[in-house]
Amino acid sequence: MEILWVLMALVMIGFVLLPVMRRRRGMIEQVPPGHPDAADPANYGFVRQEELDIRMPGPDQDLLDVLDLVQRTQDYKAAAQLLAGTETEGELRWQRVQAFAGAAALELQQRPGGVSEAPGGQWLRVWRAEAPKDAGGAAVHAEFLVQQAWRTATPGTDAFRIIMEEARDACGQAALLSPGDPIPYIVELSVARGLAYSQSEFEQLWLKILDRAPAHMGAHLAALHYWCEKWHGSRELAYSFAEAAAARAPHGSLLAAMPLFAVFEHLPEVNLVSGFYRSEVVSKAIHGALHAAHSARSDDPMLAHVRHLLVFFLVRAERWSEAMNQLIHVDGHVGALPWTLSTDPAAEFAVYRALAVAGFEANGGSPATLPH
Repeated sequence: MEILWVLMALVMIGFVLLPVMRRRRGMIEQVPPGHPDAADPANYGFVRQEELDIRMPGPDQDLLDVLDLVQRTQDYKAAAQLLAGTETEGELRWQRVQAFAGAAALELQQRPGGVSEAPGGQWLRVWRAEAPKDAGGAAVHAEFLVQQAWRTATPGTDAFRIIMEEARDACGQAALLSPGDPIPYIVELSVARGLAYSQSEFEQLWLKILDRAPAHMGAHLAALHYWCEKWHGSRELAYSFAEAAAARAPHGSLLAAMPLFAVFEHLPEVNLVSGFYRSEVVSKAIHGALHAAHSARSDDPMLAHVRHLLVFFLVRAERWSEAMNQLIHVDGHVGALPWTLSTDPAAEFAVYRALAVAGFEANGGSPATLPH
């Protein structure tokens, strides 16, 4: 009888679920051109796929301008000035540290250097050499090392451990330069995951962050990875961590969306049940994230992260109108989960966007009825 139910479920996938859906960490195949469900997102003023910005989850023109200047001139000073003028405890500074570190890491990957060519990201090395007391440069360097470890080595290998231990030392140096700054400790959360800190060691690190920035959403997302089943915790521990963060979230905080991120991190590889994304656990997490997005400041740097994940879940749950309401806020930038897990984030986002538009119109929606 169990085999029969499995076979029936497989058949239902082909005939009842959206025929364009295919599970691969939640990814979906593109609707073929000319298909009746292939509604045109351009009718809603959405950005063309090839113009989507995969670098960031939302707009930060100051950062883009500085990144362009630094990479064009290989002079770090504009980056140092931008970080120096960015609030220490805020989410924006953490995102900018990640962006500068990621840009340097990508440059190095593209131009490893040689006999007649300087390696990419040379501006970061010069920054550390010329301004060793600059807390911003120290934080960027620590994050750069973390990203290098994950990009170039395999966890558990000697190469990975060596880079991560160097990153841990860099975190300590950055913390000494700016005692009240949570970012060196947030960077170390990834080190803790990579080097398999014990739970007591991790909790001691976490307390240092809570002392400095108790409602820091980026820190909570970084910590969540450690508690996940695939790393050093379990589904129960990750859910407990996320729910505790949501429960103590002050009004207007995006921490209320943490349970949705915990659900995402523990999605099953294959869903045979069509109603999974409308189940009580998922629906409750979606509700919390929607409430968080509605209550948050419109300029909260982490709001785009929440909206992008909501698009994923709302489309999966076939809640088309609500998905469209999120899309109108984030369209144009796709540098966030879940799109960044794909080898082509823009294409992945465009598929979900097309599905949202098709579902919206199939239920009577149109550009005229979409609120802005």
